[in-house]
Amino acid sequence: MELVREPPAAPPALEEAFRFSAALARRHYENFSLASLLVPRRLRKHIFSLYGFFRTTDDLGDEAAGDRLALLDRWEKELEAAFRGEARHPVMVALGETARRFDLPIEPFRKIIQANRMDQRTHRYRTYEELLHYCDHSANPVGRLYLMLFGYRDEGLFALSDATCTALQLTNLWQDISRDLKKGRIYIPLEDMEKFGYSEEDLLRGVVDERFRRLMALEVDRARELFHKGYPLYRHLTGFLRVEVRLFSEGGLAVLRKIERLEYDTLHRRPTLSRAEKFSIFLRTLVGHGSAP
Repeated sequence: MELVREPPAAPPALEEAFRFSAALARRHYENFSLASLLVPRRLRKHIFSLYGFFRTTDDLGDEAAGDRLALLDRWEKELEAAFRGEARHPVMVALGETARRFDLPIEPFRKIIQANRMDQRTHRYRTYEELLHYCDHSANPVGRLYLMLFGYRDEGLFALSDATCTALQLTNLWQDISRDLKKGRIYIPLEDMEKFGYSEEDLLRGVVDERFRRLMALEVDRARELFHKGYPLYRHLTGFLRVEVRLFSEGGLAVLRKIERLEYDTLHRRPTLSRAEKFSIFLRTLVGHGSAP
């Protein structure tokens, strides 16, 4: 995080900046799907550029020592500098070029930074609508930016992307309930917990009973409904992105089925897909739609 606190006096060369973001991506390669291997070469460094921004912003919100809000403020100023062509941080130097090349707006990037501010200030969500507002900042901008990178700017496609990205975010939250508790965060809407007579104290004690299972069945059903709402998106896309979007939906739905097979007990076990399961989903998606470039 030292580069955020004090970026270099002079910006790195552009290709060096792109290599920096690519190295960040490769260190976290588990976050990339197999379909990423199909990405057109001309776009690869720009996808890494976006990922470098997402990864660094999330690290500031989750792992940085010291005043995270101050660091996020500093990061937003560096974002503004990137859009003026004046950034010094390597991630932002690369991002500025990607934004210029593909005419990306600054607002989605601001929303992602704001989502990480929310994580510092908001540790509970009263309603499902409040949680959706969080997802609109933490997840939905990512999908919109990727669509724009591939030349899609249709509001109807953005709406389908928002549904898919929110579903993915909710699925991740239901996977990570225990991890988030350790950070002092509860994303399950409090009004839903009250509806089933399940308290915050129950959650902190790791109680998994019929109340908790009914509560999580509601949340899983909501995520699945959003996946189904956004599912038609892939049909409007071509090449790599068609495969990638379908793969995200299929993978998310598979995780929801795993949560159900665990009888919703994600407090004691984190449901994940094995490499074999991911590869199987990838092959079914690729063969079933003939979507490889």
